Amino acid sequence: MNNLLISIALVFLEEQDMAEIRMYMKARCPYCNLAEQMLRDNGAVEIVKVHVDHDEESEKHMKQKLGTSQVPQFVIGERHVGGFDELAAMKHSGELKQLLAG
Repeated sequence: MNNLLISIALVFLEEQDMAEIRMYMKARCPYCNLAEQMLRDNGAVEIVKVHVDHDEESEKHMKQKLGTSQVPQFVIGERHVGGFDELAAMKHSGELKQLLAG
């Protein structure tokens, strides 16, 4: 039983160290789904999803803050990393795992 509690505590602490991931997306976007799976495969546990197709204010905010209306778009920690292509390039270079680790 003690090992289980220690494991849960370690997972909690690891999650606290991870950088926040914000994903701007639309419901019918296949690249959004692929990107989410890529993030999870690289250790992302929690992803804040902002559905810009359901909320005009969120879409306006994304355009103003990120300078684009293209989805998906990702902000990891304080860094706007770009869209799907940029995320995939980061995965292949190993940078994505480092960035997700905080």
